[in-house]
Amino acid sequence: MAGQTHKIRGGIDRPPNRILVVVGALAIVLFFGFPYALMFITSLKTRLEVTDIPPVYFPETPQWRNYLDVWSSSVNPASSLLSTTVIAVGATLLVLVVATPAAYYVARFRFPGRLAFLLLVLCTQMLQPTVLGVGLFQEFKGWQGYAVWAALILINGAFNLSFAIWIMQAFFASVPKEVDEAALIDGLGRLQTMFRISLPLVWPGIVTAIVFVFVNSWNEFAAALILVQQTDLQPLTVSMPRFLGLYVQDWQYLFTVALIAIVPVIVLFGLIEKRLIGGLTAGSVK
Repeated sequence: MAGQTHKIRGGIDRPPNRILVVVGALAIVLFFGFPYALMFITSLKTRLEVTDIPPVYFPETPQWRNYLDVWSSSVNPASSLLSTTVIAVGATLLVLVVATPAAYYVARFRFPGRLAFLLLVLCTQMLQPTVLGVGLFQEFKGWQGYAVWAALILINGAFNLSFAIWIMQAFFASVPKEVDEAALIDGLGRLQTMFRISLPLVWPGIVTAIVFVFVNSWNEFAAALILVQQTDLQPLTVSMPRFLGLYVQDWQYLFTVALIAIVPVIVLFGLIEKRLIGGLTAGSVK
């Protein structure tokens, strides 16, 4: 009895205060959700309500037609949305094809220069397209038309490859080598072992890499701004500022397109949320 009293007084095994948990969760949701709520409210305003002084915080009549009118505006986001999707999906697939065998090999084999290779891969993460802007322009200036999409896929893939290799090799390394050895004894080849045995076990890590590579490629701006000159081939990050012209600023359309651009990322997170959380928390609890 005395031991139980000591536990209670010492705060051991005491459940957290539910009110504090709820208040803290609501504060976090409000803090991170406020910018998106402001974007949504602004997207329902007229041009005059956006620029009025003093500011109009809520539209007198919500302009739901903004979500239809934006598609017929001078800056049609349909082609930009297609461009962004092709580039992000292409870069993600390219990274998966290259990073998966590289991460598997690095995790499974101890070869001379392995540590130097991992450090070199990590160093590439320090470079950004903005720093290499001149070099990228010189390298891909002859890629015109739809070929510029291929250039951006290669660039986004290169700049996200190091992260994917690092995170995936950590997951491959967490799988005991005995699993692969048993598969090899049963007659499977090395590639069959990787695809049929190892990949299903490290799926959370693959999903984590997919999400980060896709989001980074979806939001990339600098390389696209430098390379893509044709307005109908520009991704959303480059085409959206065109709503802010020299004489007319359609802020309501800008916020409308920004919200539309968020939807595919939200859908992706919704589809693979459980596996993503598993990948981010893997190894935290043994």
